[in-house]
Amino acid sequence: MEDYEKLLDSALKDMPASSVNVTRTEIPKATGRVEGNKTIITNFNQLVKFFNRDPQHFLKFLLRELASPGKLEENRLIIGRKLNPNFINQKVAEYAEIYVLCPECKKPDTKLIEENGKLYLKCTACGARNIVKEKV
Repeated sequence: MEDYEKLLDSALKDMPASSVNVTRTEIPKATGRVEGNKTIITNFNQLVKFFNRDPQHFLKFLLRELASPGKLEENRLIIGRKLNPNFINQKVAEYAEIYVLCPECKKPDTKLIEENGKLYLKCTACGARNIVKEKV
């Protein structure tokens, strides 16, 4: 049993640091379906919870980027046209890159802070504070 512990410790030391917490910063995919002329994203609330952002902020960004009308009904987003899931997920990833992930350490432990009419992304993990160049 002691040999096993030594081998395990040795293996953990040899592991690359980048493999630690990989799933934590993995952005969840938007899931949904097309019904008639509309696209329904069924996990909208899960995305908002992962990003730890105001649902209206995320909604406004998505609708602007997808160039279509939409509305929230309960825990799902109904978009007023047919959209490719890959296109939606690309926009979700863009939102994460701009408004969620820290530019310095790439962790999602951030908060949006508005000061003097400017929006800042404050990282609670590394302490970095960066201005957000894009506005919703």
